[in-house]
Amino acid sequence: MIRKCLFPAAGYGTRFLPATKATPKEMLPILTKPLIQYGVEEALSAGINTMAIVSGRGKRAIEDHFDISYELEHQIKGGSKERLLTEIRSLITQCTFSYTRQVEMKGLGHAILTGETLIGNEAFAVILADDLCHDENKSVLEQMTEIYEKYQCSVVAIEEVPIDETYKYGVIAGKLVDGTDDTYRVTDMVEKPEPKDAPSNLAIIGRYILTPDIFDILRETKPGKGGEVQITDALMEQAKKGKVIAFKFKGKRFDCGSVDGFVEATNWFYNKMQ
Repeated sequence: MIRKCLFPAAGYGTRFLPATKATPKEMLPILTKPLIQYGVEEALSAGINTMAIVSGRGKRAIEDHFDISYELEHQIKGGSKERLLTEIRSLITQCTFSYTRQVEMKGLGHAILTGETLIGNEAFAVILADDLCHDENKSVLEQMTEIYEKYQCSVVAIEEVPIDETYKYGVIAGKLVDGTDDTYRVTDMVEKPEPKDAPSNLAIIGRYILTPDIFDILRETKPGKGGEVQITDALMEQAKKGKVIAFKFKGKRFDCGSVDGFVEATNWFYNKMQ
């Protein structure tokens, strides 16, 4: 069973400057709820209640959000606005939150390695909060934990993207397994390839389940594209041994790391409320 979920949350969010100059990008709200809260709720839906957050300078607001604000609660207690804190109170009660800092920004692989002290020697989930996912029936991470239970190896969530957008993603090649049309055993992975070099149009999005040997692999992984330690390169070492499954998840995904995706998500969730 997967018990812990790692949230890499140390990035600067430069695509949303100046809004992210003093506000963590993970705290940008879709309607009235910050992105990272959607991620924590998704993890909890998969039976995970230990949240490990890799933060950095200027990210204190994340810690404050997942803590009790006694002054605020006293002010609104008994009033019509008290119900607005019901969801976050529930998360604080049900989950344990732990934090460590990524001192230097050296890529997603380095961020995950920084979280080793919070994870220990067990398989764990990873959620990138700016990839906002939604499914009415079963969350993406819940779908992935079922895949992990079946194959007992690392799992990455994938979706088809336009071939001219492969340069934005890690892209996989693989073979369908067990007669499925949505589950692949990965044979190749390339970080942000140009369309002519992409092995497919199956792109990895911000959901992973990783086995603990990934930490030792990351320690030996040299900086790759952009001079950063890429999780794709580390996963490729596992894939060489047949130990990575790619799963084409069911549901919607919004790239809230881009302004267009952020606006799309805001409009979609607003219309869903009507």
